[in-house]
Amino acid sequence: MRQNRLGKSKVQVTELGFGGGPLGGLFEPLDDETAAEALETAWDSGIRYFDTSPHYGIGHSERRIGDLLRGKPREEWTLSTKVGRLLVPQDPAGRMDESFAVPATHRRVWDFTRDGVLRSVEDSLGRMGVDHIDVLFLHDAEERFEDALREGYPALAELRAQGMVGAIGAGMYHPGKLTRLVEESDVDVVMLSGRYTLLDSSALDELLPACMDRGVSVLAASIFNSGLLATARPAESATFDYAPATPQILERAHRMADVCEAHGVTLPAVAMAFPLRHPAVSGIVVGMRTADEVQRNVAAFGAEIPATLWDDLRGEGLLDERAPVHT
Repeated sequence: MRQNRLGKSKVQVTELGFGGGPLGGLFEPLDDETAAEALETAWDSGIRYFDTSPHYGIGHSERRIGDLLRGKPREEWTLSTKVGRLLVPQDPAGRMDESFAVPATHRRVWDFTRDGVLRSVEDSLGRMGVDHIDVLFLHDAEERFEDALREGYPALAELRAQGMVGAIGAGMYHPGKLTRLVEESDVDVVMLSGRYTLLDSSALDELLPACMDRGVSVLAASIFNSGLLATARPAESATFDYAPATPQILERAHRMADVCEAHGVTLPAVAMAFPLRHPAVSGIVVGMRTADEVQRNVAAFGAEIPATLWDDLRGEGLLDERAPVHT
């Protein structure tokens, strides 16, 4: 699987990355055996970039990814995690976590200070059982952006200067705030959630041009917009950005599916190929929870997309005219 370098760093990622959110029990519980099978299948399929966060299952995702990677040659894989939330132990008292289907053994405390960043990194290294992290992101800082920019970013830059991490950036869904980060700091990469997809190309307004100007790489996450683009034909109950899809969005997705079917490819395959057509995008990150999901996504990722499909999507008014699609 092809690898690309992140910004001006030496860190490389496979164009298809493994998103660790589902390994934390996103939406429904997940046992260790199923998670391990998914990760091993990803490795066997050529995926070498794995992304996680303390937030995902209050540590479960980090632990499970660490369990895989510790048994693989260190020079062969790339690992990213995130800072911004510290995990504080607590008595679950029979409760489940508010965000993931796991017992509430910890609570999250927002902290983008230097001390908070350093503690978060130390805790993550301990949970994963690895000696260093390749890519470190400020996580979900939309509502705490000034703290993340003024306090969190310098801490990340310090860790990079010390060689503790290879590349730094932020993972958010807000293109405008990521644009500010790109313009006002010296990050290597941004992870953009759900804003450069077949259904939402708002990153073309400012963020992607800024990344091109500054030599910053983009990793496109949530490329299925939380489910709507994840199947060949969206169900009426499909979600868009974690809410029920509107009739208008559903109709547009079905029209896209019609074009895909006419060209003998699936909607998920085209959704995976689309972001990588932009020269700023170094990779896509797809959340996966089972071996079967991994196999389906790897197969879709490897599909050949006819050049005429992009022209037909554009001709139907279904694709942003500014989006580069021909390489």
